[in-house]
Amino acid sequence: MSEEIKVSTAQVKALRERSGAGVMECRGALIEAAGDMDKAVDLLKQKCLYIVEKTANRTAKQGLIEAYVHTGGRIGALVEVNCESDFVARTGEFKEMAHNIAMQVAAMAPRFISDKEIPEGEKIEPEQVCLLRQPFIKDPTRTIQDIVNEVIGKVGENIKISRFSRFELGEQ
Repeated sequence: MSEEIKVSTAQVKALRERSGAGVMECRGALIEAAGDMDKAVDLLKQKCLYIVEKTANRTAKQGLIEAYVHTGGRIGALVEVNCESDFVARTGEFKEMAHNIAMQVAAMAPRFISDKEIPEGEKIEPEQVCLLRQPFIKDPTRTIQDIVNEVIGKVGENIKISRFSRFELGEQ
């Protein structure tokens, strides 16, 4: 007979703050990891990647267009981010992600969404010019793809960045 691991509310709260996952997911991961916080984070990441793979082929035609204009009004960006339902498009997580992506476009001036769009034979670093491969400006340890994957894991729907445009005064 196996004894169930006791998980404190403080541990669940700490894991939830660290991962952004739901309370029950955090509790389950902590029990499975026998209270080891790092192992629980890894378990939640694996679960998120499973959800990303499972939703990858679903059609994403809902979503929103997010605008960001940097202080001073000299640089701005528009981003179209799609999901499967308008319900998800109205959630705080989705709106925050779209805003952060628009801010990323304004700050880092990517040329492509993914490395699949880079013309063959062009010698450029994907981490510099591909939005999904760029380090996130608010947390350089994560990429924009990581940010999108986390939201997919939370909402359980496919999310795609369809297009973006960046504007800077005096540039064509």
